Amino acid sequence: MKHIFITGGAGYVGSVLVPKLLKKGYKVTVLDLMIYGADVLPQHPNLNSVKGDIRDQELLKKLLPGVDTVIHLACISNDPSFELNPGLGKSINLDAFDPLVRISKESGVHRFIYASSSSVYGIKEEPNVHEDVALEPLTDYSKFKMMCEVILDKYRSNDFITCTIRPATVCGYGKRLRLDLSVNILTNLAINKGEITVFGGSQKRPNIHIEDMTDLYGSLIELPAEKINGKIWNAGYENFTISQIAQMVKNVVGDQVTIVTTPSNDLRSYHISSEKIKKDIGFEPKHSIEDAVRDLKEAFEKGLVPDSLSADKYFNVKLMQNIHLH
Repeated sequence: MKHIFITGGAGYVGSVLVPKLLKKGYKVTVLDLMIYGADVLPQHPNLNSVKGDIRDQELLKKLLPGVDTVIHLACISNDPSFELNPGLGKSINLDAFDPLVRISKESGVHRFIYASSSSVYGIKEEPNVHEDVALEPLTDYSKFKMMCEVILDKYRSNDFITCTIRPATVCGYGKRLRLDLSVNILTNLAINKGEITVFGGSQKRPNIHIEDMTDLYGSLIELPAEKINGKIWNAGYENFTISQIAQMVKNVVGDQVTIVTTPSNDLRSYHISSEKIKKDIGFEPKHSIEDAVRDLKEAFEKGLVPDSLSADKYFNVKLMQNIHLH
């Protein structure tokens, strides 16, 4: 039975990934600060859920021996959360990374899968932003993501397989739900306010459904080492403008939703090409943005998302402001 170690496993993506891995028969250890609560993870005999900090090297030395694969999801995610406390962001997103990789390798871990970000490219004019395009990260959050890619490659060997994914923005329902991501924001407003406000609208945003994102991590555990070692891949669905996404949300939620478009000075467009991962390992997203909206709509209808417009737990920035993490 392979043992998978997931940092940040009680986060948005982890809350969908962990149950999938347990279902496949893996033993899973999650290391997470549990700031959104531990109840997002299932009770399971093969799950060891540890409330702890990836910056705690002694803890890592205890937990990592016997682990086959590390999936590193933990970070202070998105620029606004990061900017609240840049020192904290640096300590978790950058400073903790080299020790984590080094201790993983020293502990006999065989493969290390790193969740980087498609924001490492910055803003590009060219229509297809592929993996060989120059990286021009605009924020510390993106810069540290880029720097960690370089650190990881330093440790790569035939016995220590590394792979970096640069995901688009994740969307859809997860038990630890984020409602501060583009598709999820618009869906929440459409369902609970009946009105979506679009600022600008011509900006492109690449998205990926949470089911596709987690299926991809699952397959990276299983693929032959030589297929993934040293690889860096974008992972996204099609690139749509915010106006197009708003229209998709309206199509699913219903005609009663009004879309209000207001001007914006911030028309930054992000778009990525996910052709390389399709060519290399046949990965192609199976779920659309409409599917993500439908899943969220169903969760709202079932009462799974109480206080969705006001509760801090759905919005990283609000929560970070309140808990004073350091």
